[in-house]
Amino acid sequence: MTLTQRDPAQVVLEALHDDPVIASVKDETALTEVLRSDRAVVFLLFGSVLDVVRIVQRAKDAGKTVLVDVDLLDGFAARDVVVTWIAEHTAADGILSTKANLVRAAKRAGLVAVQRFFLVDSFSYHQLPRVVEQAKPDAIEILPGCMPRVITWLRSDTDVPVIAGGLVCDKADVLAALGAGAVAVATSNRDVWDM
Repeated sequence: MTLTQRDPAQVVLEALHDDPVIASVKDETALTEVLRSDRAVVFLLFGSVLDVVRIVQRAKDAGKTVLVDVDLLDGFAARDVVVTWIAEHTAADGILSTKANLVRAAKRAGLVAVQRFFLVDSFSYHQLPRVVEQAKPDAIEILPGCMPRVITWLRSDTDVPVIAGGLVCDKADVLAALGAGAVAVATSNRDVWDM
């Protein structure tokens, strides 16, 4: 990387510092709404091989930073090549995935990589540091995000930035997650987008 190039992950983290609410978008209606909002970062949680290029471009044309959940794209397999395809054929800034191989592929492709973790019990929590060490994501998203105590534990157990996602329902949830050490919250709740 030359001196004029900026680390894509740092650019996204700076955007989250300025606007810590990420709009998680699940359909075209929500996309249209978020494109009119002040939200800077968008997690695309829908799309297919047929329309992901167009969807990403719509968001980029509106000045948004866009990360695509490659696990939710219809018509793609959970293989490294999907990340390479996203990097070469879309204007996406990064990807979201639960899969370590896709996170590593994103890093190789120069995309920002957010690894998602569904924390349902202590076993899934205790697996997280090992998986993070192997995949080396730029950030992790924990779901559900309304668990300030767990966010505090994660901040002690890893130095990877934490995004709280899922079941973030109101301003109190946002403030609790940020107060516990999350760098941002990701939510599909449009009332939270408008905060």
